[in-house]
Amino acid sequence: MKRSKKKIIGIFGGTFDPPHRGHVKIASKSIKILKLDKLYWLITNQNPFKPKPYYSNLVRIKKSKQIIKKKDNILIKNLDKIVRSSQTYKTVKYLSLKHKNAIFFLILGSDNLINFHKWKNWKELTKITKLVVFSRTGYDAKAKKSVIVNFLKQKNIIFVKNYKINISSSKLRENLLS
Repeated sequence: MKRSKKKIIGIFGGTFDPPHRGHVKIASKSIKILKLDKLYWLITNQNPFKPKPYYSNLVRIKKSKQIIKKKDNILIKNLDKIVRSSQTYKTVKYLSLKHKNAIFFLILGSDNLINFHKWKNWKELTKITKLVVFSRTGYDAKAKKSVIVNFLKQKNIIFVKNYKINISSSKLRENLLS
């Protein structure tokens, strides 16, 4: 009997407040280089390290769907109500139960890697996912010296050399409010 091929799933989470072309480039490049069968674009209600989002969940979901433009392998979701938490660990555990024999990649920017060791159950996350870190202007050097990089010692972590994206949701909101 032939074994079935394991699904390869990417998890790209954030507040996406608002989503922008930089997010789309990261999602698209992740699908291509990791050969993902599926990418979950997960919009969280609240990032515990950031202020309350400017846009509502519904608006962020709508804007994400508009910017993605119907890519079948990208699923835009908010799973916070289902898992009863905004914690990445709980969401990943939920997805790993839903997709039992899948291989998971957790996609994040180098800015998030710096404080990854402050995330709830971060050590467990590194056991059930492989971290994929995209370059962010001004954060790469510090990220490569972070607690998580020292902890993993180059195991379960991939640094993606990408064109640095000089756009951020924070800058877009600043322009909106000025």
